[in-house]
Amino acid sequence: MKLDRLLAITMLLLNRKRISAKELSERFEVSQRTIYRDVEAINQAGVPIVSYAGNTGGYEIMDQYRLDRQFLSLEELQSIIVGLKGIHSTLGDQDIGTLLDKVGALVAKTEQSTIADMNNQLIIDMNPWRGEKLGKEKLNNLRTAIRESRLVSFQYMSSQSEHTARTVEPMGIVVKGFGWYLYGYCLLRQDFRVFRLSRMKALEVLNRTFIRKEETLEKLSYGWGKREPSACIQLVLLAQPNVRAQVEDYFQSEQIEVQSDGSTLITAYQPDEPWLHGMLLSYGPSLRVLEPPHLAELIKNKAQQIVQLYEN
Repeated sequence: MKLDRLLAITMLLLNRKRISAKELSERFEVSQRTIYRDVEAINQAGVPIVSYAGNTGGYEIMDQYRLDRQFLSLEELQSIIVGLKGIHSTLGDQDIGTLLDKVGALVAKTEQSTIADMNNQLIIDMNPWRGEKLGKEKLNNLRTAIRESRLVSFQYMSSQSEHTARTVEPMGIVVKGFGWYLYGYCLLRQDFRVFRLSRMKALEVLNRTFIRKEETLEKLSYGWGKREPSACIQLVLLAQPNVRAQVEDYFQSEQIEVQSDGSTLITAYQPDEPWLHGMLLSYGPSLRVLEPPHLAELIKNKAQQIVQLYEN
């Protein structure tokens, strides 16, 4: 539509120093004559576009012009831009890219260098450190299923390496800690569940639709990770000085007591689950479980099993 093209041209001119008629015609797949008419229409609407001739010529908007951003400060706009760039780098969503153009258009050209400097001070990158491909196709398929209220099916591997076939009413996608998760109503378990995307295989968006239940991602976010005290055990750990950085990365400062020799005494409540055992073992000989006794014995047995693995 012509109106959409006029708006898109305006957004581009507000975000770019100068654009030629040829580049605009190629971008929007119209003739240069059409671009000339579009620019004239934008000028008549009150947006001051200046035309430059020559090899480096083209169109640009006067430096002092910007769209009314009302009550948004420059710092607030920068926060929005940084957040959108972080999402766009992961999803590669064209709509988010367009939204970035629109938000960027709220910044006056005289302020764009300031925004560029601020963007160099903070970057949000949700791609994993280990270099694993997130699977944008999987994410986009799930987003389509959520938007259209369509069931999804997939093979799932639990944290205990159990394989099950699942059919789920997808509610939303969540980024938490180091991973991406699908939140939805599982028809197999007849309850709401959270599925880690990296453990989902053979994902298929079904033609069957469902009526979305009255459940929100906000409720999930509020309750995620909160456990009854009875479901947790008190840990007392002694860590050597060489792993102090890792200890402070994971445990809260009030849970850590630095000893005179540089070691750290850790007192914390954690769920007694297999992932906890693996986390404690990851410290190797630099961490000792003092309490509870049954956990210390369990870690000892696992360590012995590792030794036996290499002796056989």
